[in-house]
Amino acid sequence: MTWETVIGLETHVELATKTKIFCSCTTAFGGAPNTHCCPVCMGMPGTLPVVNKKVVEFACKAGLALNCEITRYNKFDRKNYFYPDLPKAYQISQLYLPIARNGRVTIQTGERERDIRIHELHMEEDAGKLVHDPWVDQTKADYNRCGVPLIEIVTEPDFRTAEQVIAYLEKLKSTLEYLGVSDCKMQEGSLRCDVNLSVRPAGSTEFGTRTEMKNLNSFKAISRAIAYEARRQIELLEEGKRVIQETRRWDDNKDATFSMRSKENAQDYRYFPEPDIPPLELSEEYLDGLRKEQPEMAEERKERYQKEYSLPEYDAGQITAQKALVDFFEATVALGAPAKEAANWMLGEMMRRLKEEELEPKDMKLTPENLAALISMVEQGTINRNTAAKVFRAIFPDNADAQAYVKEHGLEQVSDPVLVEHAVEEAFAENADAVADFKAGNEKVLGFLVGQVMRRLKGKADPKTVNEAVRDRLTH
Repeated sequence: MTWETVIGLETHVELATKTKIFCSCTTAFGGAPNTHCCPVCMGMPGTLPVVNKKVVEFACKAGLALNCEITRYNKFDRKNYFYPDLPKAYQISQLYLPIARNGRVTIQTGERERDIRIHELHMEEDAGKLVHDPWVDQTKADYNRCGVPLIEIVTEPDFRTAEQVIAYLEKLKSTLEYLGVSDCKMQEGSLRCDVNLSVRPAGSTEFGTRTEMKNLNSFKAISRAIAYEARRQIELLEEGKRVIQETRRWDDNKDATFSMRSKENAQDYRYFPEPDIPPLELSEEYLDGLRKEQPEMAEERKERYQKEYSLPEYDAGQITAQKALVDFFEATVALGAPAKEAANWMLGEMMRRLKEEELEPKDMKLTPENLAALISMVEQGTINRNTAAKVFRAIFPDNADAQAYVKEHGLEQVSDPVLVEHAVEEAFAENADAVADFKAGNEKVLGFLVGQVMRRLKGKADPKTVNEAVRDRLTH
């Protein structure tokens, strides 16, 4: 039997506000445990939450960018559950009237486009964090994260493959970064994804029993978890067993999911309207103002780069995929670097180094000023491209000054024709056989002779000048 995988996503996004959703505590990542909290976010008796208007603004901007209908009259609800990371035993969320609904995101995998429907986008507060200490075999609660503002984006079950899921998440991450509503740092928990997955016979319209996978904090983990869970469910069904609706935890080290608890339904949370927060009414004027503030998004910017800078479609697409790359590229070009050169360096040496160092573009130390200076040195003939690549690798980790590095290590390009000529003479004298081969009609040895001259000049000469000097000497 052929099986089809059906997937829906719940993505939690921490918003980039300076303070929490219902109090003035900082949202800064880190900090000593239990130092970023107060009686309000701890839910102490007698405290009252007050809605952070920036949270509402960011939620609306995200909803608009995801083609959602904004709920002009929306309100908060209490979601009741008892768990050590939630000190007040309930979470303020939105169930009945979420701030945005019925959206759509278009993704592309291979040559095919696919619409992913957004069921809803709602605001809520984050819970704390439990940290297990293996030395004393204790689990400790850190409540710093309690009350950090979240939006939860819930899709319809429109995904069929892990590739589609990753394409959607990359598009979502890019959109939110362009808007400036979240830094989307998965390693810090700013973007977390729960995967609801079921399998069914191909061609069937009935949904199978789904499981929800938690603890997914990277695209790689999400892909592996989907593959594992789909395989696990198919094996159960083919053995005549049934899939149990439950929440499962993904273990990255064991490459497997493990049962955590039976999956709750909405009624288990005993939702009711939040009595301490009045409903929010959003005017059309307010929403129009937010629409006007929406920035130029990736697709529009990609088209502009192709027209304005004559970048190939692939290059423009790679740069505009991440807001951090866009900012770096535009700053480098503004400093005078030719756009195509800036793109080549970013998509070549820079991406290579980022991959090696396992860094996100937003986390690297290299500045546009330094890359522009390096490109300028190549353009002016101060160093050649091969030397520039070595300089780039040297300055990348700590953003060492490119010009100072070239000067300090004596890497300026040899442009003295007398020195080049002298190196050609030495190379010819030591490689007489190769010279004879060329004159006998074997033009392939030209590259070898050029390499010998470059070696004598320690790679610091202009390859074009050396090539011309060697060819001129051979033909006269």
